[in-house]
Amino acid sequence: MSSQQQPKTIWIGETAPTPLGPLWAAVSEKGLWAVSYDIPREQFEAAVLERGAAQIHYAPERTAAALQQLGEFLAGARKTFSLAVDWTGMTDFQIEVRRATMAIPYGEVSSYGEVAAQVGRPRAARAVGGVQASNPISFVIPCHRVLGADGSLHGYGGSGGLRTKAWLLELERQQHILDKTI
Repeated sequence: MSSQQQPKTIWIGETAPTPLGPLWAAVSEKGLWAVSYDIPREQFEAAVLERGAAQIHYAPERTAAALQQLGEFLAGARKTFSLAVDWTGMTDFQIEVRRATMAIPYGEVSSYGEVAAQVGRPRAARAVGGVQASNPISFVIPCHRVLGADGSLHGYGGSGGLRTKAWLLELERQQHILDKTI
């Protein structure tokens, strides 16, 4: 087996419940690998393995910095992340779309079509939606900020579906308004 085929070492950890339930993070040597919430450990580990072969170790100390930033975000106290992302196993198109999504400022939204145009594929709005639907790194890759062309909420793969997407957008909207008044 070549070193590229060796299972990747992934460390996972969780927080106490947040407004969206317990929060899970997985990290590799390169950075953040996966983020999810309100699911049991077994389901999170299965999601981690969807990205590729991995040896998973429960190591909260390895995920503490990521979980702290994610918890701050869900509490409305953090607007940007200073976390490296491990892009391993993603296609070039997925990486382009997810980087474009990360560039959408806190408290603002874009459409699937606008993201498609930004990555040079203006007719690929549905493909962008497919990439968003399989986003393995919730919040840090803020797919909740991407809406339909008419401004309506479309799809959200995380627990709670559109209700969670609406909650995240409202959290950011409230913090954005608060920042402007201070």
